[in-house]
Amino acid sequence: RLRDGQRTIRERFLAGGDAVRLLHERCQLVDEVLCELWSNLAMPASLALIAVGGYGRGELYPASDVDLLILLPEQADDVLTTRIEQLICVFWDVGLETGHSVRTIEQCLDEAAGDITVQTAMIEARLLIGSNHLFQGLTALIRGSLDAPAFFQSKRIQQEDRHQRFSDTPYSLEANCKEGPGGLRDLQLILWIAQAAGYGKSWKDLEHGGFITDEEEQLLATCEAFLCRLRVHLHLHAGRREDRLLFEYQTALAEQLGFTATADLRASEKLMQKYYRTAKTVTQINAIVLQNIGAALCPTPEQPPPRINERFQNAHEFLDVVHEEVFKQTPGAILEAFLLLQKHAELKGMSARTQRALWRARQLIDENFRHNPEHRALFLQIFKQERRLLQEFRRMNQLGVLGRYLPCFGRIVGQMQHDLFHVYTVDQHILQ
Repeated sequence: RLRDGQRTIRERFLAGGDAVRLLHERCQLVDEVLCELWSNLAMPASLALIAVGGYGRGELYPASDVDLLILLPEQADDVLTTRIEQLICVFWDVGLETGHSVRTIEQCLDEAAGDITVQTAMIEARLLIGSNHLFQGLTALIRGSLDAPAFFQSKRIQQEDRHQRFSDTPYSLEANCKEGPGGLRDLQLILWIAQAAGYGKSWKDLEHGGFITDEEEQLLATCEAFLCRLRVHLHLHAGRREDRLLFEYQTALAEQLGFTATADLRASEKLMQKYYRTAKTVTQINAIVLQNIGAALCPTPEQPPPRINERFQNAHEFLDVVHEEVFKQTPGAILEAFLLLQKHAELKGMSARTQRALWRARQLIDENFRHNPEHRALFLQIFKQERRLLQEFRRMNQLGVLGRYLPCFGRIVGQMQHDLFHVYTVDQHILQ
């Protein structure tokens, strides 16, 4: 039944079905099978079978583990231990690759206190069958013990460490669409923090809370849908859990996703260019959202930020525009912003407001902007600085400014060559 059900779901998806629907249908099928096995083995009513992690979230990718928690009211005796072992054996015998833990509420709290990963899994816990009273007791205690600011800081550090493992770039030619910068994990991390802080569970909730704009909400939903579909196809094509977009998979994935070759580009190169641009958008909005959530969770004392000049100010060590219309009124400030970050060592980066304003203002960069002598002088000044040259050009590229100012550069953003002699995309090679 499990095998036939998964085959039907897979065939429906490959015939043009929706990726999110596949994830939810797989969850529903596995839910039904697990609950039936639990009932058939007459597990005690005092226990609870709980879905955690991605399975708890309701997203079960084709080759992902089924993460389970068997919650006990008290430490199991020898008889119960034997029955639980029998249950887990049956799960594996029917073809379910489960990642399971067997704990009491006290053990769950002890584990969560020392492990941010356990806390994260518990946030998305979902009762499958068994004692609702026991389950509600666990979730209430977990949420009551959560320190939202500390959780936020821990997840930020976790993301930074994860990005460093991938050289802090989403532009590897064999990118990891789940763990790499700009991948699905960066989207999941935002929602984990939002849930821990009580800000909601969806992009729409974050928009209502003022953390993202309507445009950003739509962009996040679009990026998530593309990455989700790509990862589903990757799992099905590889026939196992695989999140790396290896060269050997890229051509087949491109065809399955509807990309076709042109005289200039292979289908695989068009797919990867789409991936890099998606990852770039995710990375950009991830930085904005986390900065906004951090400001809400850990507010700083309100005091007038010191002015740098008539256009910019220092807002808690971030470069901030003095008002939303700065770039519209003074287009040259688009380039000046990056120059100021080079000149002022005390600045750690750009405020979320400045990043948003720059993202919108990139449309102001046209032929007149490019030929303005003052703008050309500003661009050359950026080259003459002794510090943060690569960092600021990468930021210009990330925000879409560099490709607008140099159209020839814009055409190679996210461009890759399908060979093993290159490590990153063409634009990243050139910046390096």
